[in-house]
Amino acid sequence: MRSGRLVTFVLFAVAATVVGCSSGSSDSDTEQSAPTLGEWHGQIEIPDHPLALGVNFTDASSATIDIPAQGLSGAPLKEVRTDPEAVEFAIAAIPGDPRFRGRFDAETETIVGDFTQSGQSFPLRLARGKVEEPARPQEPKPPFPYKSEDVTYRSGDITIAGTLTAPEGAGPFPAVLLITGSGPQDRDEQIVGHKPFLLIADTLTRAGYAVLRADDRGVGGTGGDLEESNYTDLSGDAAAGVGFLRGRSEIDPTRIGLFGHSEGGYLAPLVAARPDSGVAFVVLMAGPAVPGSEVLIEQNRLIGAATGTPPEEVDTRVRQTTELVDVLKRNDIEGAQDLVRRQNAELPEDQRVSDEQLTAGINPILAALVNYDPAPALSALRVPVFAFYGGHDLQVPAAQSEQPMREHLAADPDATVHVFPGLNHLMQPAPTGNPSEYAGIETTVAPEVLTYVTDWLDQRTRK
Repeated sequence: MRSGRLVTFVLFAVAATVVGCSSGSSDSDTEQSAPTLGEWHGQIEIPDHPLALGVNFTDASSATIDIPAQGLSGAPLKEVRTDPEAVEFAIAAIPGDPRFRGRFDAETETIVGDFTQSGQSFPLRLARGKVEEPARPQEPKPPFPYKSEDVTYRSGDITIAGTLTAPEGAGPFPAVLLITGSGPQDRDEQIVGHKPFLLIADTLTRAGYAVLRADDRGVGGTGGDLEESNYTDLSGDAAAGVGFLRGRSEIDPTRIGLFGHSEGGYLAPLVAARPDSGVAFVVLMAGPAVPGSEVLIEQNRLIGAATGTPPEEVDTRVRQTTELVDVLKRNDIEGAQDLVRRQNAELPEDQRVSDEQLTAGINPILAALVNYDPAPALSALRVPVFAFYGGHDLQVPAAQSEQPMREHLAADPDATVHVFPGLNHLMQPAPTGNPSEYAGIETTVAPEVLTYVTDWLDQRTRK
């Protein structure tokens, strides 16, 4: 779902991040003449959720910020001051006017001060040096014991770019096409420093499967515009991936299946239910079994409650989301944008976001999600299906989708529906499932999930 791909910061939420490259540290001569210039790192001391960040003061009035756990790199800052007695910066286009005010402490060679947002203040001490990347112990690293090839193929008028991994040898091997969730995703489905599709591809390829993962429309090497697409376009892209795999000599064309995560769990059945799809199996990771409109409303309620939002504010968010959904059901994009502008104006000034940021996600692909009912495609499946959920998932809640999924797949001769207790939307072990926890969890995908998926596939492709 959309917020399945939402990047939720502990202090501030953004609908889009500015990605760039951080400059190197200033040399010692520069530091002596302007001691605050160069790269600094520290963490905002939020109770129970310290947030590591890096700031690079490139000159007296310019700086960028990195938050590795959130995948944020080189985002420009505003209102920058580098005077030793007044070191300041603010983050643009974020609600709550997030900013830092501090000073350079020559004795300790640190910058000390406070980070404030929406009336809250947290200590922040910056030391020299670049911020460290978050620990991701499961992330696969080369050399790999299998073949990896960057590939391209056509889907209608656009070119899709991806990576095909395959075991050594001639094959033919069973194959899996990975389908990402909502929002612009790269082939690794990278989110908050995690690369779940890279890990899943690595796990399955080591187990003897060829795996194709691709960049979404408008991402990386893939053409097109995701925001202006619909489910016919995206399911067509997945079908094109199946066609590409079928044309490879090392792949068994009778053993090609789909693995869809979140919104990808909507798209995979759309492809597999086609009479001529040739899809041999389907795996749905946190794939919704109810209409997108219902999922969006429920996830707003659950996440609001999980973040400690007062009940009356949660009720307001749910009401506003319901109003937005009702407009999008009419495919009225302009009307939906006007609605969120009016809703934004009702908020306290320090909670409002810019108009550009506010309406960026109100587009045809969101309308497609809101209007989609997965029941017909799921009910039409007659291939092996494994649908699984995390018990702590607040974005595609198991309590909302598990039973409908069982009902939709009741006529399928080989359907498995399973809930993994204590796991979130990314299948990480999680205290509550709140998206703000994703970045701080070192596990990318719980090992028991990887084992369960591999065993399930082996039982159906090795006969």
